Amino acid sequence: MPPRPSEPRYGSRPTMKDVAAHAGVGLKTVSRVVNAEAGVTPETERRVQASIDTLGFRRNDSARVLRKGRTASIGLVLEDLADPFYGPLNRAVEEVARAHGALLINGSSAEDPDRERELALALCARRVEGLVVIPAGDDHRYLEPEIRAGMATVFVDRPAGLIDADVVLSDSFGGARDGVAHLIAHGHSRIGFIGDHPRIHTATERLRGYREAMARAGLPVHDAWVAPGSTAPGRVAGAAEAMLAGSEPVTALFAGNNRVTVTLVRVLADRVPPVALVGFDDFELADLLRPAVTVVAQDAAALGRVATERLFDRLAGARPAPERIVLPTRLIARGSGELPPHP
Repeated sequence: MPPRPSEPRYGSRPTMKDVAAHAGVGLKTVSRVVNAEAGVTPETERRVQASIDTLGFRRNDSARVLRKGRTASIGLVLEDLADPFYGPLNRAVEEVARAHGALLINGSSAEDPDRERELALALCARRVEGLVVIPAGDDHRYLEPEIRAGMATVFVDRPAGLIDADVVLSDSFGGARDGVAHLIAHGHSRIGFIGDHPRIHTATERLRGYREAMARAGLPVHDAWVAPGSTAPGRVAGAAEAMLAGSEPVTALFAGNNRVTVTLVRVLADRVPPVALVGFDDFELADLLRPAVTVVAQDAAALGRVATERLFDRLAGARPAPERIVLPTRLIARGSGELPPHP
């Protein structure tokens, strides 16, 4: 027996025509209810909504936005989705996108410039309206054709390479300078720095902040006290052990990011005499350790929120000139950076 006109065929998605037939109204009336437009009486709206619920109708947003030349989605290219720093940032980007009626599509570059390029261009090919990018590479000219074609693009945490684009940064230089100055204020003069790869903008800025604080205090910086490189636990632990050895070991360490800090917490646990530690980036349970870990905190959620708001400003045609926005950091003193230097 063929289906009644008011019911969709089994296995097919119900359409607005199906809803109109089921409710006994015109197609335009259903369209007004679905799109929350005026011109429908409360009783008719209730009848149409009841038919929508009965049939399981869902508006086809993909078709609707494509007819308007939009996809109602934005792309986010992260360094590493597993890194705790990016959780709040990702959530903030998603919330701003949702407030603008857009979906978020994200992926991880794993700090690989080729993978970043591949992912960013794949998102462009899927017609996202804009991109928020945490860059892995230092050459973003591959995005120039996309930007000229109208692809709104905002960089976060690190600036774009070889192109002019909006960027939202934390004050890595100022934050590191303040963190090292905090150690100096508590009597330390032999302070080691262990950071990320020097090719990374934030790592370079934090090392620069370390050197600036030492210079302001008139303190020397020996080559053996500076160890940029991989954040792999073995490399970080080896660098720390080298700095803590010898007749004049460092009495304090400044960690360039949360991954380095976590490794150093393990290395320094129960060490006698104790070694002072300040880390850049807060991390979960840092306040529950003994001593609790003093950190230079950056607001990852604010980075994501400000960058995505800037993206939607661009999509709306505002702020034509690229801007560089630097957000402040905050020193949170909890005890590990306040340990006095040992003789």
